[in-house]
Amino acid sequence: MSGDRITGAFAGLAVGDAVGWPASRHRAALHAPWSRRLHRELDAFAEEHQVTTLPVPFALNQPIAPLAVGPSDDAEWLAWTALTIDRPRAEAFRALAGRDDIRARVSVATALDNLARGVEPPASGHDNPHHFDDAAAVRAVAFGALGRDPGDDARVTNAGDGVLGALAMAAAVAEAVATGSATRAVAAALDVLPEDTAIGHNARVALAAARAAGDPFAAVPALDAALLDHVYSYGVGAAQTVPVALALTEAAQGALVRAVPAAACLAALADSAPALTGAITGACGGYGAIPEGWTAPARRLAGCCLPEMAGQDLIDIVEGLS
Repeated sequence: MSGDRITGAFAGLAVGDAVGWPASRHRAALHAPWSRRLHRELDAFAEEHQVTTLPVPFALNQPIAPLAVGPSDDAEWLAWTALTIDRPRAEAFRALAGRDDIRARVSVATALDNLARGVEPPASGHDNPHHFDDAAAVRAVAFGALGRDPGDDARVTNAGDGVLGALAMAAAVAEAVATGSATRAVAAALDVLPEDTAIGHNARVALAAARAAGDPFAAVPALDAALLDHVYSYGVGAAQTVPVALALTEAAQGALVRAVPAAACLAALADSAPALTGAITGACGGYGAIPEGWTAPARRLAGCCLPEMAGQDLIDIVEGLS
């Protein structure tokens, strides 16, 4: 059963990655630059002329396959982590440094620059303007699913809440793989989140808000009010996305089909909160709990962030490991 839950964790993350609205923006990177420039011009036109019809990623005369429903950045970085998990983590990242064909979170891009300049971990993650983001939390799903410590990996790109988010995700996924219990998964994550940290405080606030609401979808407004100040321009802070994933996992009692759609409703956090939620709930329910209609779209990687991932099958990668 644990092997099924390991696969469920990876597939669940991919499903959550795919349902967030940023996925189509990431996948649009596979189209010619002029299409994204035109997208920006249409957005500016709407602002200038007070038009409420907003542009969405489009293909025009290009192949439409990149814009089909499917995973994007989170699933590709998870796959890369799984494929390199046995390598020393700084070494694995250093092999990416200097490449101009990679798309990544700010923390990862900065860490690669740091490594290229000879700045080693933990400074590569600490001396980093986005040390607090959830890039390492996404990668930690691989470590948790395989029962490994994500610390060395996380400290290459992150520090503070960014590292704590990775530890919490790995703990939650590991417990979910072992037991299938959402309650125990959330408890395992809380055990590594000190109350006097932003992420630890937020996790407990989020859980209280979701418990009061009583249902994942009902919890969406409460989580928005409790965690999101809508001040900062990027919604990938581990201190927000990981607590949302934990709260919705518990509220849904580990059911991916209830938790992930609710996470996608938090638009400001849609770049990764649905993916993190999907990873924990996917581990709780196993691969068999992934809706049949999602199994094929979720497993095929597009290569929109790591070109070498184009066409690879995420489930084949997992099965090769587990």
